[in-house]
Amino acid sequence: MINVTQNAARQLRTLLATQKEPARKGLRVHVAEGGCSGMHYEMTLDDKKNGDAVIERDGVEFFIDSESAPFLKGATLDFRDGLTAAGFQIVNPNAARTCGCGTSFEAAPQA
Repeated sequence: MINVTQNAARQLRTLLATQKEPARKGLRVHVAEGGCSGMHYEMTLDDKKNGDAVIERDGVEFFIDSESAPFLKGATLDFRDGLTAAGFQIVNPNAARTCGCGTSFEAAPQA
């Protein structure tokens, strides 16, 4: 499914600690149509839903819905905090092309 780095898990744990009711929340990673390359990533704190794939890393959970899963297979979710970019970032081998903003991509043809 998706690989989650230690940095991403650490950042999610920090975000959840600021929530009033963090008990069953995790980070939902979703692919939707739109963006300058045709598809884009959306991420939000959410509860697990029926049909979600759940990736557990270092005590926190990441949720992937069944429609997004094929686009994220083999991808890596990381968190970077640098001078030029900060936030959750996805390195996706299923992207044929990405835009300059790094949140939009064109899906490679499915085999």
